[in-house]
Amino acid sequence: MFTLAHLSDPHIPPLPGCSPFALIGKRITGYLNWRLRRGAHHSREVLDALAKDMRAHGPDHIAVTGDLANLSLPPEFAMGREFLRSLGDGKHVSVIPGNHDAYVRGVEKIYLDAWREYFAGDTPGAFPFPYLRRRGPVALIGLSSAVPTLPFFASGRIGSAQMDRFAVMMEELPREQCFRIVLIHHPPAGNRPWLKQLDDTQDFRDVIARLGAEMILSGHDHVAAVNEIRGLERPVPVVQVPSASAMPGDPRGGGAYNLYRIDGAPGRWTCEMETRGVTANGGVETLRKQKLL
Repeated sequence: MFTLAHLSDPHIPPLPGCSPFALIGKRITGYLNWRLRRGAHHSREVLDALAKDMRAHGPDHIAVTGDLANLSLPPEFAMGREFLRSLGDGKHVSVIPGNHDAYVRGVEKIYLDAWREYFAGDTPGAFPFPYLRRRGPVALIGLSSAVPTLPFFASGRIGSAQMDRFAVMMEELPREQCFRIVLIHHPPAGNRPWLKQLDDTQDFRDVIARLGAEMILSGHDHVAAVNEIRGLERPVPVVQVPSASAMPGDPRGGGAYNLYRIDGAPGRWTCEMETRGVTANGGVETLRKQKLL
């Protein structure tokens, strides 16, 4: 059995200090939103409690599906690196960026450098995404839907070049008979405002319908959800988790993470999901169990 842990959208608090000049442009809207509304819903204590509980369960690997940062300030990428290191090294933790990690133009190189060991695929390539990481029976395929957008937009896009590389990668993987898990921040299923959608959702879904996958892991909406999209031989579950730093009582759900226990063999895979979340007294407990495959 292989156990994969999944958390998303930690939006690592607190927001670091910065000069007023750093807030010129889109960052000022995000800064005001954090100070006036969002910041009250995120807690470092919640995030640390979930991370401690996750480590105690000893998963074989951990997937983090984006939004470690809030405003893409350089100190936030250093905070993200320290948080990832608290979970494990690059061999045991995989990350993809979210829209808040690419909040403004010109920051991609900063987070790529800061989190490089957690992006690195098994085979060095000319492009960071998609990456492929084989861990036991599991193949983790990491995509980036993180692109800078206008104020008040939180949409994402994979882009045609990355999508083509992704399709080639997926065409080759079935020959190796592995459990294929796609990591993408913006979910390709479910309902959300168009300002927050994945712009090339249909192109992504076409690849999955033609080539299949066993599971897709996402974040972005700060909710617990399991949806499905069409796959090659059967529907493919698309799983989301709440923000890992959301306080109990958050209307979209308090902080939580998932454990996926994967067993079986090609054609006979099984996967059970256990959701563990923070409680009102600050503890962490199992909230639900669900069979995905």
